[in-house]
Amino acid sequence: MMPLIRDATPADLPGILAIYNDAVLNTTAIWNEQPVDLANRQSWFAARQAQAYPILVAVDEHEQVLGYSSFGDWRPFEGFRHTVEHSVYIRHDQRGRGLGPQLMNALIERARACDKHIMVAAIESGNVASITLHERLGFSVTGQMPQVGTKGGRWLDLTFMQLDLSPGLQAPASQAPAL
Repeated sequence: MMPLIRDATPADLPGILAIYNDAVLNTTAIWNEQPVDLANRQSWFAARQAQAYPILVAVDEHEQVLGYSSFGDWRPFEGFRHTVEHSVYIRHDQRGRGLGPQLMNALIERARACDKHIMVAAIESGNVASITLHERLGFSVTGQMPQVGTKGGRWLDLTFMQLDLSPGLQAPASQAPAL
């Protein structure tokens, strides 16, 4: 049976928490070194809801969370209001089964529906699978930042990628006084 992609609910948070903490403990996809608790994911969920930003989950026929994706503000300044940064994580035993592209395509459509212009990905440079996935979805590499993070006693490099969600769109008129 094909997984269902849908909006997350509070009932999905334990599954999201397990996937998040697995990434913390076993990958360089998240640059935190300590697992978080359910209250942390509840706060994250509430913040996304307050911003009207999606959290999508892929679930199986038993409503088990197989993966999730979301986006949030890229930077907290109004000049960046049309740009979001996303996350996508797949449960360790479900990787390589096509869930990443499904979650990302649904998330990209949600970003377009929110009138976002650019979607940013910040990926640990050694994560070839994620970089390849993003390239297949139309993202392009826009920057490389060596040794900007650390985890597990080693320096980590960061690759920035971005997707233009609305090619050719004119910049919105400014409401601020002319410079």
